[in-house]
This record gives sequence, structure tokens and C-alpha cells, in this order.
Amino acid sequence: MTWHPFVTVAAVIRDGDRYLVVEENPDGAPVLNQPAGHLEAEESLVEAVQREVMEETARHFTPSGLVGVYQWCVPKTDRSYLRFCFSGDVGARLPGKTTDPDIQATHWLTREQIASGERQPRSPLVLRCIDDARRTTPLDLDYLHALF
Repeated sequence: MTWHPFVTVAAVIRDGDRYLVVEENPDGAPVLNQPAGHLEAEESLVEAVQREVMEETARHFTPSGLVGVYQWCVPKTDRSYLRFCFSGDVGARLPGKTTDPDIQATHWLTREQIASGERQPRSPLVLRCIDDARRTTPLDLDYLHALF
């Protein structure tokens, strides 16, 4: 059997006790996620996370560190993900810039609101990335190398 994981990037963006999350509706029910998405061909991980944050929040993202690398297999499926999660900061929303059509809204929410709100996290990676960003020191971006 050949394993083909989906490589994704995500951003934990914090302002005080609140985190920037996106609201999506992938299976007919609203869920919350970090700004996140798939790595594209000949794109570095840093470029990918900057692009995804822009596409999903209409904000420039400046990554400051790598929170962690996560392997997750979706229960009862053969789908596997490798998520590279970054921490960093965003600027103000760009005037006139729209988000991807899949994004219903963006919110600044506390961890508790994300965990117990009417909109559930899209996957267990959402809260795990927030928790890791809160309790660990992110790795320096100099550890990442893209050789094309």
C-alpha cells in the first residue's frame, strides 16, 4: 500500500488571550479552524502559510516560528495529514480584499470559546496547535529549508 499524506500548513495567530480563527462549512455544519491549507508545488512551507493566511483572512502574516509538525489520520478514512503549524502576527485586514469563498467569517476567540462554542473545531489539531503554541517555544524558521 502506498501512503500519500496531505501536507498542510496552519497559523496560530494570537492577540492577548484571543486567537484568529476562520469559520468554514465543509460538511454542512459550521466549524472553526486556524487559517490553514495545502502546500502547493514548488512552494516553501513559509510561503504556503503566508498565502493561506492571506487567502482566508485578507491579512498579511509574518511567521515567527514553527510550533510543531503534526500527523493526523482521519478516523474511519484512509486520509492522513502532515500539518506544519506556525506562530506569528498579522496586520490589519486589507481594505477591499476578499477571502476564499469557503470562508464564512473570521473571528477572534479565546481558547475556551473555540473549545466550547456552538461551532466545533474542524479537527483535534486546532486545539492541540493552540495549546502547543501556549506552552512551548516555537522553533526558529532557520530550521526549515526548501530546495527546488
